[in-house]
Order: sequence, then C-alpha cells, then structure tokens
Amino acid sequence: MLVKTFGSAVQGINATTITIEVSVSQGINFYLVGLPDSAVKESQQRIDSALRTNGYKVPGKKIVINMAPADIRKEGSAYDLPLAIGILAASEQIKSDEVHKYVIMGELSLDGGLQKIKGVLPIAIQARKEGFKGFILPRENAREAAVVDDLEIYGVENIQEVIDFFNEEKKLEQTFVDTRDEFFTNINNYDADFSDVRGQENVKRALEIAAAGGHNIVMIGPPGAGKTMLAKRIPTIIPPLTLHEALETTKIHSVAGKIDGDTSLMTRRPYRSPHHTISDVALVGGGGYPQPGEISLAHNGVLFLDELPEFQRSVLEVMRQPLEDRIITISRAKFTVEYPASFMLISSMNPCPCGYYNHPEKECVCAPGNIQRYLNKISGPLLDRIDIHVEVVPVSYDELSEVKPAESSEEIRDRVIAARERQSQRFDGKDQIHCNAQMSSRMIRAHCEIDSAGKTLLKKAMEKLGLSARAYDRILKVARTIADLEGTEKIQSYHLAEAIQYRSLDRSGWGN
Repeated sequence: MLVKTFGSAVQGINATTITIEVSVSQGINFYLVGLPDSAVKESQQRIDSALRTNGYKVPGKKIVINMAPADIRKEGSAYDLPLAIGILAASEQIKSDEVHKYVIMGELSLDGGLQKIKGVLPIAIQARKEGFKGFILPRENAREAAVVDDLEIYGVENIQEVIDFFNEEKKLEQTFVDTRDEFFTNINNYDADFSDVRGQENVKRALEIAAAGGHNIVMIGPPGAGKTMLAKRIPTIIPPLTLHEALETTKIHSVAGKIDGDTSLMTRRPYRSPHHTISDVALVGGGGYPQPGEISLAHNGVLFLDELPEFQRSVLEVMRQPLEDRIITISRAKFTVEYPASFMLISSMNPCPCGYYNHPEKECVCAPGNIQRYLNKISGPLLDRIDIHVEVVPVSYDELSEVKPAESSEEIRDRVIAARERQSQRFDGKDQIHCNAQMSSRMIRAHCEIDSAGKTLLKKAMEKLGLSARAYDRILKVARTIADLEGTEKIQSYHLAEAIQYRSLDRSGWGN
C-alpha cells in the first residue's frame, strides 16, 4: 500500500514542504531514498524501538520511502514522526484517511516520546500557505507554531497520541495563542532601565542619538566606566518591534532553536553579546548545516561587541558587507541561503592595552606606540561604518551617590519614537530606508542641507581636528538625527557642532 505523509525542510528562514511517500509491498529490506543525511537514515532504529514500545511494529516486508523533492538534502532527526506514521498507515496498522491533511514533524525517543525540534515557525507559515488543515508537532514547540492563525496546531508528547488521533480514538488538544494580545502585553517588558545609570549624561545623549537614527556606535573608556551597563540598556530605548518585525525575528530564532517552550512570539528587541573568541562563521552564520550567526540573531535588535580590539581581525572584517547590505548570503556548492542582518552595532573598547590612556586619575603604563597599535586592530573600513565615537569617563563619587532618580528609558524612548516617525515620513515610499543611518550619499545631499554658517563650521572642524573625508557623511547623518530629535526640519550649526564631537577616533593624533 502507498501512503503519503508530509514534513518540511528549512532552508535559510523559509520552509519547503517535503512529501514522504511510503510503499509497503511483498519482499524484504528497507530503502530510504531522497537525499537523506545520516540523522535521517538512523531514524529506522528509533522508529523501530518507539513502535515496539507502544505495541506496534515495523512490518517485515519491503519498505520503500521516498522523500520528495529528491534534490533537497533532508537533514536532522525531525522526520522521525512523519516516517513512523507513514509506515504505520502504509502497513494498515492505523487509518490513513486523514494523514495527508497534516504536516507532521518530531524527533522520536526510543520509548515513543517526542523531542523538541528547530524551525517550527517557518514550517507552520508554509503549511498554512499550502492549505494544510493542521500541524502535528512536539508539545514544547506548540506555542511557537500557534502564532500562525488559520492552522490547527496540535502539540503531542508521544507517538501513541498521534496514532489514537488518526484512529479516531482520541482527540488532540488544539493549542491557541492570541498573537496580538501576546505581542502588546510584553512589548516593553524589560528588566533593565536607564534610570539605574548614574552620571554619564553625555554618553546617554550619544546613545539616544544612536537609537533615534539607527547609528552604529563605539564607546571608548577605561575599565569600570559603565560601557557594558549602558550597552545592555540600549534595547529599552529603541522603538518597540512592530508585529511584522516580531514575526521575522521569531523566525530566525526558531530556525536556530533559540525559542523556549513558554515563548510563542518574541516581543522584545534581541540583544546579542558574543565573546571576543567567537569565530567568523559563528558571527555571520554558516557551517556544513547552515545556521544563522550572531549578526542574524541580532536582526531588528542590538549586536554588542565588548572589547572590540580583542576580536580577531578576520572576524571583524566579515561584518563589513552585512553592515552595508543588512543581509548575509551564505553560498555553498549546491545551494545558497540568505539570512537578514539588519542590526544596530554597539561596541566598546579600552583606549589602550592597560586601559587607562586619558584617565583623569590613573596613569597609562603602555609603551610608546602600543596605544596606536592597539587602536589599529580596528580597520579603517570597519570604523568607517561606525557613525558615533564617544569617550566614556569614570563616574565620580558624588554622581554615584546621587539619590535623585535618573531619566527613565520610557522618557528617552518617547523622544526616540518621535524622531523615528519623522524619518518614516521623510523616507516614505523607500522600502529599504527606514532611518537616517541607512541614507545613501545622494539622499544625504537631499535631506542634509546646511547653511553657510554650518559649512564654515564643518570646514574648520575637518581642517583643525584632522577629520577624515569619510567622517563628512557620518557627521551630516548624525546632525540630521539630532535635528529630528529636536523636531526641526533644518540642520543648524549647533547640531553640526554636537555631531562633530562624536568623531573621536577620526581626530588626527588621537592615541598617539
């Protein structure tokens, strides 16, 4: 007897439906074809044990299983459940009338229990698109899949529940999630807040500008000045995720297996902080079985690189293209996958190897030339993509002991949202441009006009401070954001003056 069940294969952040054709006929042997990898081939032993434990068996006949389309490589253990159900249906041990109406995925334990799988959300989206009635999957993944409406989601704990369901002996409990209620309830639920930070008003201002314009920023300062503490609070002042962004972000984390059983939809902007020993593949994604890297997991959120010069040069250099294109393409001999990578880069660094160059109290003990060699670990092309450089100085005792509460994240976020709304109106109709940091050179000329006083100021700044030519566009972009925060249409000279302050590493002689 020939029976078809349906599973799904995830490539990038999209899914492709896999038709599993099971034929049981006279003869002996077990054939599994359709480009399965080792994990899929090993399913025979898991299926055999799971069925025997639950009172069923793999028939002692000729079993041929084809996983179509045969030119897509099938990877992972998530095909155990659809293969097992296909074998039972084809050998007439269960009813096969309803099997074809569902996408079925799940990894089997030897006792028939189901283990959590990856990539559930894109699979559910594709199942709804192709008109399937429902999706049967491990219970731990059910809330994640239930984000998709117009699709029946059944979370199960073992294969016996699935067998009873298709034999019409027992109904499965459908999982429901109110996506909009879930989204709006937890949208601004953060543990950290800028009100916890004492002092550092100039750095808070720089971070507010960075959040308002989507600018990348590097903080330079001695150990213990508060760089990491400030960075952790940046997601709290960025405008909340839209529902579309939340779904897109959840898809990426679903593919990477980063969604826990209690989470259905990511409602907070991601914050990723990889260690400086990370490899370039782990940062941008890839591998034999391609997975999203840290830059994709930070999509629509923040990527924080602490101790920037300590990262390997090759790791930092691979970020150059994603910072511009906001997408990462991973190419292999037989396929190409794309992961979105639109993130806000926040980095921090010490000013020298010992950490105390320019410190108001402690003396730097670095040998001559070591400071510049340390800074030169960050290449010019990468620094070119960082709009704001801000120096962080230690907080005094008086500021630390201040009882008066500092400004909260909510107050800052309100100003940032207002500035972003002005940018949305300005860039209306331009699909790839959402904030000032994404402006091209042509758009800078159109939207960043400055008067004669501003031109004179900018010219003097570039000559006297030794600013590089690449700093010119960055200063105009940041000045445009400062003007948006203030609610003014034209860039004034004092907007430019503040923007010029945020180019510390471009000044000739800095670090010498």
